[in-house]
Amino acid sequence: MRAASALLIVLTAFAAYYVYTPLPSSLAEPWKLMLLDATFRCVQDLSNLAHYLGLSHHMRVLNFVSSYFDKLDPVSTEHLKVTDTVFDAVEVRIFEPTNEISGALKRAIVYIHGGGWALGGARMRSYDSLCRRISEDVNAVIVSIEYRLVPDVHFPEPLNDALAATKYFIRPEVLAKYSVDPDRIAVSGDSAGGNLAAAVCQQLTEDKSLRTKVKLQVLIYPVLQVLDFNTPSYQQNKDMPILSRFVMIKFWLAYLNGNHKFVHSMLINNHTSLDLSQTVTLRERINWDLLLPTSFKKSFKPVLQSIGTPNIIKDLPVLLDFRASPLIAPKEVLQLLPKTYILTCEHDVLRDDGAMYAKRLEEAGIDVTHDYYDDCFHGCMIFATWPTYFSAGARTRDGYIKWLRDHL
Repeated sequence: MRAASALLIVLTAFAAYYVYTPLPSSLAEPWKLMLLDATFRCVQDLSNLAHYLGLSHHMRVLNFVSSYFDKLDPVSTEHLKVTDTVFDAVEVRIFEPTNEISGALKRAIVYIHGGGWALGGARMRSYDSLCRRISEDVNAVIVSIEYRLVPDVHFPEPLNDALAATKYFIRPEVLAKYSVDPDRIAVSGDSAGGNLAAAVCQQLTEDKSLRTKVKLQVLIYPVLQVLDFNTPSYQQNKDMPILSRFVMIKFWLAYLNGNHKFVHSMLINNHTSLDLSQTVTLRERINWDLLLPTSFKKSFKPVLQSIGTPNIIKDLPVLLDFRASPLIAPKEVLQLLPKTYILTCEHDVLRDDGAMYAKRLEEAGIDVTHDYYDDCFHGCMIFATWPTYFSAGARTRDGYIKWLRDHL
């Protein structure tokens, strides 16, 4: 009995140690976030163990575990028709409102899910629920793209999938099939999906053969650059639940098919040091000391290395490719983009990526709405239904949907 009590005390102490993470007082529902983050870390630890034992790639295990109980078949309702199909060899899930007025054309949104280019999917409960809600509330056709994931593919294949499916959908004959107004189409995505959405919009501007133009780009806490992992939000939120700085760099290296031995050099910006002429000009496009408001910069200082690790750029030249980092696109590309909505959260390493992109777009003459939530965290929008309901998720989702209703 005494031994059992001692074991219980030890296990309780271990569980408390594993779950508890000091969080800012301004963060909404911190204890719920701790529990959610502990669950995520547990799955990550198991996937890393499987990788270490040679059983499977840790990203593949992580995706399998996270989606095993969460994938849904397409289920239609009285007001919504849901189907799975293929657009130009890319799987998509289509959500069509059925309460249409005879002969009236509908709005449409191409949605690209997040998950570090390695996790998630259009069939997952969280994204299925989100797209249902958007489709019903905005009364729009939603095309949710099931792009191929890391580690089965790497950059630029997920982008190629998203771009191919989008181009297929905006063909006049396909829009006519789904009764979509060609003048009321948006491209949207969250996190890594926001990265792909931004890159898709930039690539569409360069294709002069397209007859249909996207009206809006709508980006939810997007990841937009791989050159500076010491922006104020990266420094401030480096150990924040859901997405830490270390995990974000690992996602980047997996996406770009880089060696994970570069993680620690990239943590201190050794990959974009001042002695690397290739990166100096690009770093000027993400000069957060000029692009961010004072309230974001606080007392943080730029991390600029005089001498770095040149073999990182040599081995990974895609680090300089604006298809991977839309934030570093030249101004002449940004000038051609549509009206933009960007949502960012205070407690998110990616906050400044979105804020800097908003500023660069404004400087390029684009109409931008930057919707900033000072008590929210990365990924919160997909946590807006049971069993992972957060008020932060519901608020960000409802604000996003309202903007779409008003502008699309």
